[in-house]
Amino acid sequence: MRAVRGDRGADREGCERVTTAGSWTGRGTTRPTRVLLLRHGQSPLSVEKRYSGQGDPELTREGLEQAAAAATALAARHIGTDGNIRAVVSSPLLRARQTAEPVAGVLGLGVTVDERLTETDFGTWEGLTFAEAAQRDPEVHRAWLGDSSVSPPQGESFDVVARRVDAALEDLLRRYPGQTVVVVSHVTPIKLILRRALDAGPQMLYRLHLDLACLSVVEFWPDGGASVRLVNDTSYLA
Repeated sequence: MRAVRGDRGADREGCERVTTAGSWTGRGTTRPTRVLLLRHGQSPLSVEKRYSGQGDPELTREGLEQAAAAATALAARHIGTDGNIRAVVSSPLLRARQTAEPVAGVLGLGVTVDERLTETDFGTWEGLTFAEAAQRDPEVHRAWLGDSSVSPPQGESFDVVARRVDAALEDLLRRYPGQTVVVVSHVTPIKLILRRALDAGPQMLYRLHLDLACLSVVEFWPDGGASVRLVNDTSYLA
């Protein structure tokens, strides 16, 4: 899946213009907080399609190039609800920080690290392929694929991850009301933020694909509403 745009009022870059786009819902006189969700670039484990949770591999050369491309794209189209990206917030893991740093650099900002934005702890499945984990723990793996309350052995469930990601998001919305923020994180936390914005059920976690170094854009309104403006944009990597 490539970029999905939430309305025709968005410009051709997909993450630029917000003025009164929410006016049809009665929100035209308020500003949403715009969250630019950037997944980290390629790591050795992602090349081999292995579970990569709270282990800490660095980016590959291609991953570093993806991070640089994302930084250039965000610098070129960073106009948000009030004109500027105000902060770059990152997971503490190296692959996320290596993606966040060039973004922050081109924007003249520092990187704020939030531990709650780290990837799921996959426990004993860390570093395994899908097939290897399914062979090692067939019953647990089967249950985990359809139930967000199930944890990998010695790991954490998606429900547990959702609680810490929700807490991080709430803090971000309080700190940057009506502003634009880049969040650099991992596939699960980004899916969870998108799920919250869409008010979707847990099955969304198993059906939504997000590419490496992709950009998604969500707006959260002061009245509790949300708008998903863009999902899985990788056009700047072409």
